Amino acid sequence: MSTGSPTKNLVITGASTGIGQACALHLDSLGWRVFAGVRKQADADLLQEKASGQLTPIFIDVTKPDTITTAAELVTEAVNDEGLTGLVNNAGIAVGGPLEFLPVENLRQQLEINVIGQVAVTQAFLPLLRKARGRVVNMSSISGRIAMPFFGPYSASKFALEALSDSLRRELYPWGIDVISIQPGAIDTPIWDKGLSAGEKVAASLPEEGKQLYGPLLDNLRETVLDTANKGIPPQEVANAVTHALSARRPKTRYVIGKDANLAAFVVKLLPDRWRDRLIIRAGKKL
Repeated sequence: MSTGSPTKNLVITGASTGIGQACALHLDSLGWRVFAGVRKQADADLLQEKASGQLTPIFIDVTKPDTITTAAELVTEAVNDEGLTGLVNNAGIAVGGPLEFLPVENLRQQLEINVIGQVAVTQAFLPLLRKARGRVVNMSSISGRIAMPFFGPYSASKFALEALSDSLRRELYPWGIDVISIQPGAIDTPIWDKGLSAGEKVAASLPEEGKQLYGPLLDNLRETVLDTANKGIPPQEVANAVTHALSARRPKTRYVIGKDANLAAFVVKLLPDRWRDRLIIRAGKKL
């Protein structure tokens, strides 16, 4: 960043690993002043080892309002009247399983983190965004446009995030605050390992009836997830899109990232629901 340039201040949640870490480190390397949200001191230490001295870890658990308030106060004190150039809502988890037997508390956790938490963080930092006419970037997914079997909770959270992004973009238009959705497909990040581990726990906890009804299908799903994970593109590609969303004079409202995501978006646009159902179910039977 050249001398005399306005400071570009950024808050990003879920920066410990994967996409969040890639975005935080990339924008830090470009001279942004990054406040990187983490939940553990070990993650904060690792980020600081990889980043410049300008990156500041902040502790945020999006399900705990007091941590959000404390982080917002810390950032407010640090940036003063400069405000925030950007907020990247990246924190999230993936919950899956057959909806017929899904524990309701698992669905609540999915929505609490991926939906309610994003709104809570955005509310806390909007005063700073308004000062700098900054931008909100929501880390959605292609699963926010097409819902696959056994990914209902995750897709529900991302469909909701798409709706919230659209509403918020239109509400904040008078202040010049843009709201942008990032829709990656398969990305090579630890979320796949976490998702598989959680999925195995769900499968193991199914009642006998559930295992008889869905067992073979869940086995197929596991193989699909493993294959998809092996084909995931680097998180740096998402970081590049986030950088464009934050920096471009006229950013897109949505960024679809990855060949698989673009294909899925094309299918959603081209085929009616029943055709899509047949295509997805047929693909599952071939696994």
